[in-house]
Amino acid sequence: MKLTEIKELLHASVSQEILSELESDPRIGVQKLLQQYQKRQAKMIRQKSAFLQRFSFEKRFWSKHQLVAGIDEVGRGPLAGPVVTAAVILPTDFDLIQVNDSKQLTPKNRRALYPKILEEAVDVGIGLKSAQVIDQVNIYQADRLAMAQAVEALSIKPDVLLVDAMQVPIDLPQVKLIHGDARSNSIAAASIVAKVFRDDLMTAYGELYPEYDFAHNAGYGTPKHLAALKEFGPTPIHRKTFAPVDQMS
Repeated sequence: MKLTEIKELLHASVSQEILSELESDPRIGVQKLLQQYQKRQAKMIRQKSAFLQRFSFEKRFWSKHQLVAGIDEVGRGPLAGPVVTAAVILPTDFDLIQVNDSKQLTPKNRRALYPKILEEAVDVGIGLKSAQVIDQVNIYQADRLAMAQAVEALSIKPDVLLVDAMQVPIDLPQVKLIHGDARSNSIAAASIVAKVFRDDLMTAYGELYPEYDFAHNAGYGTPKHLAALKEFGPTPIHRKTFAPVDQMS
């Protein structure tokens, strides 16, 4: 086979018989392609092992035939826009091994995984609390209320919640996990859904308020955003209790 054919072949799983044939091929180019393939396979094995490990909390409840919802949030730090939460119930055969803490993924990867999670999940709920609610009750309480809203938005009631370092004000058993989005696939899936949902929302707000560059900063205090705040003042979606917005209201 030509090198181009071998390269294409090695982008999929191949039999041990074919690998043995390639190992005996004297061409340097073939051996380099084989080494690259073996590195990719080793990386995939490590990735799958880590993925299965991130189901350790879910498996405790799945073994009792209980439904588990992972809960996570995004948007606690920005100067503008809502805090958004997601509740995601994954099936026991969920196999998107690329799912991980949304902060560890590129925007492109999050965007690609978002519709796949929505398709494969048993159920997904979204919670949202506006800048006005955040100003009224503070960001921590608004976050908790949004998490409860996400759970209540589920059409199927879960038996237990896995939550990233928070206590949800709802009458369901809960497991609070520090750095939960890196320890539970259910929470990781929720983090991806919440992140992409909020990014899309802030992009839409960016069309309403183009001076603030919301499509690129998601409401965080970038230099361009702060310059617009100084020139034009806060919008209705700015958090009036957050510095430096509180000095401009």
